[in-house]
Amino acid sequence: MNDMLPRLVVFDLDFTLWDCGGTWCDCLSPPFHTCGSQILDSDGRQVRLYDDALAILDRCDDRKIPMALASRTQQPTWARELVERLGIAQRFAYSEIYPSSKLKYFAALHQNSDISYNKMLFFDDEMRNIREVGSLGVTSVFVGDGMSLHLFDQGLKQFAPRPNQRPSSNTQSC
Repeated sequence: MNDMLPRLVVFDLDFTLWDCGGTWCDCLSPPFHTCGSQILDSDGRQVRLYDDALAILDRCDDRKIPMALASRTQQPTWARELVERLGIAQRFAYSEIYPSSKLKYFAALHQNSDISYNKMLFFDDEMRNIREVGSLGVTSVFVGDGMSLHLFDQGLKQFAPRPNQRPSSNTQSC
């Protein structure tokens, strides 16, 4: 594998890969249902991937970079159902979805994948998670307004080490 690419790309869900009608998935009202091509909760709030999310997942697949989910939620069953309904569950080699610290998620990802922290690239919309996970040596990128191809490419550039230098553990707000 190209040393300039991460060995694992990790995504948060709410406000990173998807929008749940302007709220977190654990604030939705199940049951979820499909109406045409839309996924809605019982109050009619739509759950949708950000416009570039599928293209980003395709880029990782094309480059043979494994992907993982790391999402803090009080309703992990709901989040997993939405990942399934959106048709993206099979794309993730690892999934840590439950109420806990992102440090616990990354410890599990490291243990289950045997990939070192400095070989991981993480995208999240909460600065506290960026700082916390960045302290482990994971290249962590702040997502201000949902994932975009531009932000993904910036994350890859931030990850790519310069000659004789390991990937940065610094955090960056894009």
